Amino acid sequence: MTFELSMVQTAGWSVVLLVIGMWLKNRVHFFQRFAIPSPVIGGFLFALINLVLNQTGLLNIKFDVTLQSFFMVMFFTTVGYGASLKVLKAAGSKVGLFLILATLLCIVQNIVAFGLAPVVHLDPALALMTGSTPMTGGHGVSGGIAPLVEQSGVKGAETVAYTAATFGLIAGSLMGGPVANRLIVKHDLMNKASSGSKVSVDESLIAVRKRDLNSDRILRAFILILFAMFLGSFLTDGVNALIGQFTDQAAFPSYMGSIVVAIIVRYISDRRSSKGAEELVPPEEIDVVGNVGLNIFLAMALMNIQLWQLADVAGPLIVLLAAQVVLMWLWANFVTFRFMGADYDAAILTAGHCGFGMGATPNGMANMDSVVSKYKPSRLAFFILPIVGGMFIDFTNLFNILAFLSFA
Repeated sequence: MTFELSMVQTAGWSVVLLVIGMWLKNRVHFFQRFAIPSPVIGGFLFALINLVLNQTGLLNIKFDVTLQSFFMVMFFTTVGYGASLKVLKAAGSKVGLFLILATLLCIVQNIVAFGLAPVVHLDPALALMTGSTPMTGGHGVSGGIAPLVEQSGVKGAETVAYTAATFGLIAGSLMGGPVANRLIVKHDLMNKASSGSKVSVDESLIAVRKRDLNSDRILRAFILILFAMFLGSFLTDGVNALIGQFTDQAAFPSYMGSIVVAIIVRYISDRRSSKGAEELVPPEEIDVVGNVGLNIFLAMALMNIQLWQLADVAGPLIVLLAAQVVLMWLWANFVTFRFMGADYDAAILTAGHCGFGMGATPNGMANMDSVVSKYKPSRLAFFILPIVGGMFIDFTNLFNILAFLSFA
């Protein structure tokens, strides 16, 4: 028996699952401990139910995922609006250095996945769905990249990417605290005079401004997002048409042009505001709209994954994910900690990098919070991580992923 849901019904069902996920997250400590997003909880729950229905032959559910692409592009457009070059320039060298280290980790994550593909007898493109796409990228980037890989003929790409992203959330959260604690104790960082960087921190760059609800600013946020999506679609089509003249093995995803347009508009807005003019881009409202888009898009994407596709790749997937855990541990201890100063702030930032290098920025923040609650605050670490993880890493990671997929 096949049951088909229309576009509106599919969107409505995704919202139901999102609400169920929110309800469960508020009541199950495990989900709170590992900062599992609500749409992931609700979406995976239904995916498990759908697995039983499919394997028993009771029901085959088909969704109209037209709006999934719309919400996906909306979310990635807000990523572009969040990439403020003004903030990056004003944040200082430590932020720039950490962005470089985080981007290099993305590259190495893909090298590990790509290199192990022939060892575990897996399609390189499918193996890359355990690299920086789900690890540093998390569920958001997985939702943008994996469908493209699936459409190119790589069966199971979405299922593998979402499964790897969920695994990464848990593994990164488990790893961060113990790694930082070991570094602090081993190097006696609490008793060293040099413990804690003296770098000045302008916390106004990441401060959340309290504003009254303003319908005009919310409307402007929607207008700017849709404007970037509109122009960006033509930019993406034009660039892909140009690339198509040389090869049919590579193409930019539909949201790439929108991100570029959004970055340009944000740059213009920052230049205007620096001269005393009213800001063109309302960042808080843009972020709220992006968060709405991400939650609905993830719930819609995760409820539609086909977990039965994991049966044939379970063994290789375990090997690839284990390799990513080892890589993150080595990188945190011997790269992040040492290059960020090998002091107390670096140790706290290392805990954060474990969280967002294998999951998401909120996991990184939760890791750091658990460590500083035992020792002492680290203003520098809590300043650096949200700027890199919340504003820039998705942008640099996307180009890295596309480069590797062109060789897969």
